[in-house]
Amino acid sequence: MKASFVLWSRGDFDVERCPVREILSHLGDKWTTLIVIALAEGPHRFNELRRALPDISNRLLTQTLRDLQRDGLLSRQVFPTKPPSVEYRRTPLGRSRLDPLAALVTWAQNTHADIKTARSKFDRSGSVIANVDS
Repeated sequence: MKASFVLWSRGDFDVERCPVREILSHLGDKWTTLIVIALAEGPHRFNELRRALPDISNRLLTQTLRDLQRDGLLSRQVFPTKPPSVEYRRTPLGRSRLDPLAALVTWAQNTHADIKTARSKFDRSGSVIANVDS
């Protein structure tokens, strides 16, 4: 077992100060991941990101971009045009996220068919996961 997982297996961590939970709580969400992937190609303006992610609302896109900027993963540049235009780009910290993200994307692509097959098999079997709390 890798050293980074040892603390998890022993339960030897403070939940309130766990960096993995804190960072993954929003950096691991769907929209953040898709925005970072879109920006891997280079800087984008807001409407370019909207077109790249047509099923995200303006409000959610705005909030996610702000969160990424707050975390230091994106920079926002306002151009003095009429009306003003804004461009988003990855910072060096944001670029450092691409390698681990690329590994996850590759894994998802490589296992997608297997996961879909497993889901279909599970659904056909009528299996139900028991509620351990009851």
